[in-house]
Amino acid sequence: MDYRVWSLLLLLLPGSAAAASCSLLILGDSLSSGYGLAAGQGWVDRLRARMRDAAPDWRVVNASVSGDTTQNGLQRLEPTLQRQRPQGVVIELGGNDALRGTPPAQIRRNLVTLVRQAKASGAWVLLLEPPVLPNYGRAYADAVARLAAEVARSEKVTHVPCFVCEVGVKPGMMQPDGIHPNEKGQSGMLEAVWPYLRPKLECPGK
Repeated sequence: MDYRVWSLLLLLLPGSAAAASCSLLILGDSLSSGYGLAAGQGWVDRLRARMRDAAPDWRVVNASVSGDTTQNGLQRLEPTLQRQRPQGVVIELGGNDALRGTPPAQIRRNLVTLVRQAKASGAWVLLLEPPVLPNYGRAYADAVARLAAEVARSEKVTHVPCFVCEVGVKPGMMQPDGIHPNEKGQSGMLEAVWPYLRPKLECPGK
């Protein structure tokens, strides 16, 4: 069995890493699952390592799956929330919707539902803006790129600007496909998310 699949199954079991008081759920796609990287080198793995020192009362549950769309996220989020009961949820979805040309209105509906499901469970939410390639023209790309900020504002959750975009313009940071950051780019992804995440890591159980 693939290492990442096995790790995900372990993390989704009730009581995993029970020593931690609070949990952070990452619901994402290949950008967060570690696609194309050696085990333990993704930005979420680096986040987990950082939080051992900066926020030791927290554990990180990475429920990201390569290829997932917002619709896939809707199918998985509710049961994962019930199992894990996280205090925080990071939603990193939408890039694959854009690659498929999904209508922006549908992506918006799905993101709103994902955010509301997470909030209804009692968790705070970080909504990450997905990178959008210009495959379907500038107007479509701009419309999708605005969605995360608009949904975050309307739902009163934290918006994180495109956490891959700055990495993507630096030489030597991308895998050959030009879509996924390589091992060198993962630290930049973490640094783009960390300032928005760090202030929320107060564990209510402590």
